[in-house]
Order: sequence, then structure tokens, then C-alpha cells
Amino acid sequence: MSADLWQLGRERLAAELPEQQFNTWIRPLPPADVIDQGDTGAVVTLRVPNRFKLDWIRNQYAGRIEAVLSDLAGKPVRLDITLATRDAAAAAAIPSSAPQAAGTELHALNPPRSAAPAPHLPSRSRLNLALTFDTLVPGRANQMARTAALHVAGAPGLMYNPLFIYGGVGLGKTHLIHAVGNALLADKPDARILYLHAEQFITDVVKNYQRKTFDELKAKYHQLDLLLIDDVQFFAGKERTQEEFFNAFEALLAKRAHIIMTSDTYPKGLVDIDERLTSRFDAGLTVAIEPPELEMRVAILMRKAELEATPMPEDVAFFVAKNVRANVRELEGALRKILAYSRFSHKEINIGLAREALKDLLSIQNRQIGVENIQKTVADFYKIKVADMYSKKRPASIARPRQIAMYLAKDMTQKSLPEIGELFGGRDHTTVLHAVRKIAAERQKNTELNQQLHVLEQTLKG
Repeated sequence: MSADLWQLGRERLAAELPEQQFNTWIRPLPPADVIDQGDTGAVVTLRVPNRFKLDWIRNQYAGRIEAVLSDLAGKPVRLDITLATRDAAAAAAIPSSAPQAAGTELHALNPPRSAAPAPHLPSRSRLNLALTFDTLVPGRANQMARTAALHVAGAPGLMYNPLFIYGGVGLGKTHLIHAVGNALLADKPDARILYLHAEQFITDVVKNYQRKTFDELKAKYHQLDLLLIDDVQFFAGKERTQEEFFNAFEALLAKRAHIIMTSDTYPKGLVDIDERLTSRFDAGLTVAIEPPELEMRVAILMRKAELEATPMPEDVAFFVAKNVRANVRELEGALRKILAYSRFSHKEINIGLAREALKDLLSIQNRQIGVENIQKTVADFYKIKVADMYSKKRPASIARPRQIAMYLAKDMTQKSLPEIGELFGGRDHTTVLHAVRKIAAERQKNTELNQQLHVLEQTLKG
């Protein structure tokens, strides 16, 4: 048996896998080392250029590759995937689908760490190297957005272009797009990548408009391989900015560069933004990041506590996660308070200490979010009477908001189903359960409902 086994395996995989998947993940792999272990089988060692590719190929393709190689060899073949050395990784890097920088063109807005940064590039243009896929806690709330981002990082310019990620504040949108940039930069150190907030783009447009130097604007944005831009809702009402962003958008897509945007709402929900822009935003893939569910909040707290070198007991993490529901940013704030309280008081972290450290936050939360407050907020939002929440009326214009209020009451308060039912006109707990399950299921499929719930949740959380 020889290295020909790997070549034969690649040919089989080329025939079996979708062309785009094969070209993105399998074709660029370097020759494998094959060690024949006689009748017991063989070991095929693949060396990949970075951790991202290692994890992705191991999770998505290792089983398929082993099965193909075992079939061809007529005996068990074990696949061993390892990281290549720096020199080998550089040699095996996939060529960018976008044209490479040349001459005096913009080179790397995020240069390799060993290289001196270009003097004309402000530090805020660079990626935050701490925001990676490894430091992002995965969960149901960000599953689809994270999966799409991983695809983009592995094959920029091919799928999901543009990628539009929306959700409330503090849910991890910025972390996710930095992770894409960092993964691509690790794979292709010469990639021209720029992360910025929408307000920075607005500032650049204003500056270049005043100086009449729009060629500089084009040089900065039109030659990128990857543009990461946060909070595009800030473009609202700014016609010149929208015009310049549309031009940059079209130029980047034409050269198969990738664009990832974030917003607090889905494209069609953006106001005072030209329809030709919002239709472009919606032309690729639009995904939401939800508020993290309980288990994910617990995982986030424990992971971040470990990074602070102060492990958090699981029961404390559950206590905090049950009481801090809004977003990751609030969880981080709660964690900082607990850690500081523990250090200053020289006490170990337990539920009692957490309760004391967070007493102001818990007091505000308990005072603000009650079933009555939820009923009033939902009634105002859908323009019905608060009394309709308790009534026996059943038209859709009333029954629907009532079900939404029941869903929010179950999600945002500590009340039991029977207690909630009693506060909705003495309804049975099964009626509440039906409403909760119905709205939860629809939220996953109905973008408009999901956005309405986001607004209501943010309003209730103050």
C-alpha cells in the first residue's frame, strides 16, 4: 500500500461529494502519509494548515474519508488529522478566490503579527484577535449563524454572500464576524480584511466627500477580500453613505469578495434605507442570533470564569443564568460583579455570595418584569386593551397577543404555568402550555414574529 491510496480516495470523494464541497475542503489538502500496518489496517495522516480546517474536516468529513479509504484498501483505515508546521501550512494555503494585492494596492488591513502595520491604517481597523470560533460558546441560540459563519470562513466568496446576521444587543454578533476574519487571516495571512462599525464608514464618506477624494474611499473598500461591518442600521437616513456603500457592495460582490453585516433587525425591517440596498442585504443568507437559552448561559458563565482563572461552581452558574436572561453582555457584567465581590470580601463563590453581589440587579429585575407588566407591554404593542388579556374573547387579533404574553410570562418570570393561567383570567395551565409551545415553535420559522418578540423582550428588560 502506498500514498496512491490517498490519491484514489480523493478521486472517489470528487465523484461522491458536491463539487463545491470537494473543491473547498478536499482538493486543497496536501498529499497524505500512509503507513501500512499489515492485516490490522493502515493509518493515513493528513496535515492541515490551521485549527479551523482541522476541526471542520474532522467533524464534517473524517468519517466519510475513512469509509472511502477503508473500502479502497480492503481493510480498516484510520484517519489521523494533525496541524502542519508553519512552512508546510504556508505552502498548502488555498489561493484566494479574489485577486491578490499587487504593487501599490492596499495590502493587508490586518497584517501578519510579525509584520509592521501599514502606517496609514488606524488600529481600529484591525480584528480583535481574542474573538475567535474557539472562544465563542456555541448553543442553539447561535447555531445557524455560527454554522453559516464557519462556511464563509472556509470558503469566502462562494456561499452565503452577503451574510446578514441580526439580533439584539450583546448577543455575540460582533464576536462572530471577528471570528470569521480571524479564521480567514490564519488561513490566508495576505487576505485583505477590514472590520469596522457602520459609523466609521459614515465618517469616511463624510471626510472624503469634504475633500473630494472618493478615489481614496474606493481604494480602501473596493479592493478588500472580506468586509465585516457592524450595525448597518446606522446608515438610516444617510443617502450619500448609502450610495457609497451600494457602490462598494457591488464592487466587492463582482470580484467575489465576501461581505458580512450585522444589524439589530432583519433587512426588510430596516427603516430609512434604500430598497435597493435592503434587497441586496437579503440576497445572500440572513440569520438571527437569539438570546442564549439557559444551558448556553450556564456554559458562557463557566467558560468566562475559567478565562478569569476563577472557576465558577455549576450551581452558582445556574443561579446567575436563571436570573440574568437578556444577553451575553449582561452575563459578563454579572460575572465581573461576582468575581470582584469575591476578591474584595475574600470569600469563596457560592449562591449566597452571588445573591449579595447581584442584589441591585435582581431587585431591579424583580421590580420591572412581572406578568402584569408583560400584559400591559404586549397590549400596548399590539394595540389591544389590557382587559383583553383576561377576557374570554377569542378573535385572532386578541388571542394571538394573549398567547405571546403567556409565552413571555413563562420565559421572563419565575411563575408556574398554573400561576400564569390564573393571571390570564383563570385559564387552565394546559392552555398556557399550548400557547408557550406554539409561539416558541413559530418563533423559529417566522422572522417577523421573532423580531416582534425581540422588541418586546428588550422593552421589558429596560
